[in-house]
Amino acid sequence: MTSSTPPNGFWAQALADPDRTVLTTPDGARWTAGRLHAAANQLAHGLRAAGLRQGDAFAVVLPNGAEFLTAYLAATQAGLYLVPVNHHLVGPEIAWIVADSGARVLIAHERFAAAATAAADEAGLPASRRYAVGDVPGFRPYAELLAGQPASPPPDRTLGWVMNYTSGTTGRPRGIRRPLPGTPPEESHLGGFLGFFGIKPFDGNVHLVCSPLYHTAVLQFAGAALHIGHPLVVMDRWTPEEMLRLIDTHRCTHTHMVPTQFHRLLALPAATRAAYDVSAMRHALHGAAPCPEHVKRAMIDWWGECVEEYYAASEGGGAFATARDWLKKPGTVGKAWPISELAIFDDDGNRLPPGELGTVYMRMTTGGFAYHKDEAKTRKNRIGDFFTVGDLGHLDEDGYLFLRDRKTDLIISGGVNIYPAEIESALLAHPAVADAAAFGIPHDDWGEEVKAVVEPAPGHAPGDALAADILRHCAQHLAGYKRPKSVDFVAAMPRDPNGKLYKRRLRAPYWEGRAPAT
Repeated sequence: MTSSTPPNGFWAQALADPDRTVLTTPDGARWTAGRLHAAANQLAHGLRAAGLRQGDAFAVVLPNGAEFLTAYLAATQAGLYLVPVNHHLVGPEIAWIVADSGARVLIAHERFAAAATAAADEAGLPASRRYAVGDVPGFRPYAELLAGQPASPPPDRTLGWVMNYTSGTTGRPRGIRRPLPGTPPEESHLGGFLGFFGIKPFDGNVHLVCSPLYHTAVLQFAGAALHIGHPLVVMDRWTPEEMLRLIDTHRCTHTHMVPTQFHRLLALPAATRAAYDVSAMRHALHGAAPCPEHVKRAMIDWWGECVEEYYAASEGGGAFATARDWLKKPGTVGKAWPISELAIFDDDGNRLPPGELGTVYMRMTTGGFAYHKDEAKTRKNRIGDFFTVGDLGHLDEDGYLFLRDRKTDLIISGGVNIYPAEIESALLAHPAVADAAAFGIPHDDWGEEVKAVVEPAPGHAPGDALAADILRHCAQHLAGYKRPKSVDFVAAMPRDPNGKLYKRRLRAPYWEGRAPAT
């Protein structure tokens, strides 16, 4: 099999060379293309036997592993929407996604049994549509979905897709739903977007999955790599030294990372870093959060010019900067992808020339998207075919994008987006809270951590006891990464006569002497 004429898509490759190893799971098991293909086919048949039809959705609460990738491959050849759920969420949060997406089947891992059970109960999902990898009371064994099903491809194969959920300022996550074309998967150029970054089909490439697959970009990169003939090496729980070991052992050539991982790699002792060979790495692509300049320079000094950056949104669009681009123009997040366009508009909707600061807009030339069940959100923040996620920046004369501010009030911790509105909603549900604000404050490892500031309700005294009670309350309603790490109190929130909160006044003292709290 040569890189000049590779079959298009995993399924064709699996038929052409079923004995090729395409997956190394976190426990070290090696899966051939034929084995993974058979499992995906059986799951597609099983989901159809369970009553799912083209355009239906099913949700998964799974760790990184073979079952997650099987679900991806099954959905994308059976015309279904795969809804990946962040397994750090608690029951009510998962229930919202399951119910809102219309997922007709939920597949969960026993590691997340409590949250998955609570979610299925709250969403009203019947027992016949609950399946578990491992033992979860009230769930049918996952093996039953595959048992007795043929390993051959399903009939009437048609392209399905991933329906990721992204949070917003309303506090409720919304599904990003793209229309299905109704065509066979092979008619789509699956994995082609990796070519924007100079990543070629086959060519000795090995992709390392080092972050959770429920993230939009992580699954997109992994799936694309699989479709252009790259074996996957999958981590379950990321640790810096284990990542170095896997790169060395499997000669991994590309991966998707966030700056927090850079920070932790650089914190390893020099002897540990020197013990592993990372010279096989060709593309260490990072995004999802701003990367401090000193961290990026240190990674380039260590790993070389494979350290590359992109800017994108789950909704689509993006920019890319090679290491040389960045060294030439420090701070840039790159130029637009070939299938994307970048533009800067002012608040009146006028397109701005190079060098002028405004709101960053993007559009994809390959098609649009809609927020599931939210026409208002779909229409909001659009100018023609362009959309924005609220970042501020400017383009230079050469078309390179520089970001100035992040989305209003957005907290980015370890590369994960956290939206304060949802946290504030949980805080305000506590009877002792009259008013509340949540925002990010500096954290040396994660970039930011969540701080809550509370105005106590009359009759409730501020102090350690109340703070502890509020944090316990948050633990019942929010995933761990969203929960405030500490609570401070104010006598009255700084609001204007119309009720607008001056959050910067609350946030600014925590950022004194640090990067601007934007």
